[in-house]
Amino acid sequence: MQPDLQLLFEARGVLDASMVVGQTPEGLKRVVPILGGTFEGPRMRGTLVSGGADWQYVRSDGVTVVEARYLLRTDDDVLIEVHNRGLRHGPEETMRRLAAGEHVDPREYYFRAAPSLSAPAGKYDWLNKSLFLCTGARYATAINLWVYQVL
Repeated sequence: MQPDLQLLFEARGVLDASMVVGQTPEGLKRVVPILGGTFEGPRMRGTLVSGGADWQYVRSDGVTVVEARYLLRTDDDVLIEVHNRGLRHGPEETMRRLAAGEHVDPREYYFRAAPSLSAPAGKYDWLNKSLFLCTGARYATAINLWVYQVL
């Protein structure tokens, strides 16, 4: 049976400048601090808590591996942990434009991830019992994510 996807929320994050760690055995490592933002969906909404970050490395084949950890604060004041790991890649010219901070249509590159959400007991406990997928769009100082629950 093929699973269905249902939109959980769209997140709009505000990002600080990337901090380049340097070359590592995995590739060029960098960290992108998450300054805040908002999220909204049919069953939940709120803000992205400042202080999270996206730890990235660019592999030798040009694929960026992303691993973000951050907190969501719902509009009813519940904190939900997000650990999001995924891949971003595309044609060399597209990725050069993206890295230069240009606005690039997200249909021009691949940006997919598999977030896991950890909620405390209570109203959002159902988040601990599902799998999620997301698509993304990266901008110079922002990110948009569309997170879907796998049904």
